[in-house]
Amino acid sequence: MIITVIGIGLIGGSLALSLKQNGFADKVLGVDQNESHGEKAKELGIVDEIVSFESGIKEADLIVLAAPVNAIVKILPKVLDLVDHQIVIDVGSTKEGITLAVKGHQHRGRFVATHPMAGTEYSGPEAAIPDLFTGKCTVIVDREDSDPDAVKTVEEMYQSLQMNIVYHHSHEHDIHTAYVSHISHISSFALALTVLEKEKNEKRIFELAGGGFSSTVRLAKSNPETWVPIFEQNRDYVLDVLDEHINTISKFRTLLIKKDFESFYKLIQQANQIRRIVN
Repeated sequence: MIITVIGIGLIGGSLALSLKQNGFADKVLGVDQNESHGEKAKELGIVDEIVSFESGIKEADLIVLAAPVNAIVKILPKVLDLVDHQIVIDVGSTKEGITLAVKGHQHRGRFVATHPMAGTEYSGPEAAIPDLFTGKCTVIVDREDSDPDAVKTVEEMYQSLQMNIVYHHSHEHDIHTAYVSHISHISSFALALTVLEKEKNEKRIFELAGGGFSSTVRLAKSNPETWVPIFEQNRDYVLDVLDEHINTISKFRTLLIKKDFESFYKLIQQANQIRRIVN
């Protein structure tokens, strides 16, 4: 199978490496508007060839859109205009805007909306790693709007990566990713900004940053070119969970002001219940 990856960063690059390694892809073509990214991806063996947008679509059996979500919204209709038998997937972190962009398109059935729930705080082709997806979850969205053969092929692709597959509708997906993934990133960005504002001595941050701090601010290293479009596309749901997060932080603040450490203790006990869900 020939696979074309449009956007050769962390996710697109890792997908290319993994599918070449496990034999699902016989050949991987790369398309990237950043020429240096394309050159680096070829140099690292992530893709076999860098091709034009049109050639990448024409020559492929399966096309992966791995650009930022705002770019996917614009690119996807153009890709579907050019396909015939090819299968097209995206790997974006939001779905409603993307699926609405091609609602009613004559080739809508060739598109399968997906979201592999994997990643790191790094970006660019240098960040690509071959085992990124193993044991992780991937979401297939609005599968009833896609052709059965296209869904089957995409399922086989993710199964070859040893991923667990779940199925959501687009609005359901965006709500739950806001509540679990997107709020985590905003919290991490906010914590990093707070520490940088209050602690001006960078040496002290380095010296005192234990495992807890490092793991909590890890996501603050994430690329704004990836995350600002996600927050833009998923604005309403992110605002909903952000309001709840602010309210919860305000509760802790109020309890500290009142020196009500018994209630503080109970809130932490409630938070500990997350152990039942996440190890």
